[in-house]
Amino acid sequence: MEEKNFFDGMNHPANAADLTDAEKKHIPVIGSPGSVKPGEPFEVSVTVGSISHVMEPAHHIQWIELYANENFLARVALTPGFTKAIATLTVVMQATGSITLKAIERCNIHGLWENTRDITVG
Repeated sequence: MEEKNFFDGMNHPANAADLTDAEKKHIPVIGSPGSVKPGEPFEVSVTVGSISHVMEPAHHIQWIELYANENFLARVALTPGFTKAIATLTVVMQATGSITLKAIERCNIHGLWENTRDITVG
């Protein structure tokens, strides 16, 4: 069996219902209200992994990005040894309807991982 190249595109779980330990350490977990009001600030947190990811010089999360639909909102750069792989942002949505929040993170060893969460603005 050929070994997976983690730097070959975006990584996704092979089986979302049965995550491996590596997937549990890399898939971003998005925390936010399910419904928000237009123009009112709300918090979005992104935690890398349902199992905490190490933040050591040899193995760490380099950054976390957040998008609303395909609109870039922010990138948080992380420093190993001084930070945890968690970002909390205050966001304001003006448009109403369904919005997909997307988080992307980059591990220096295991590449890019993403996850999404749908919210309603209205």
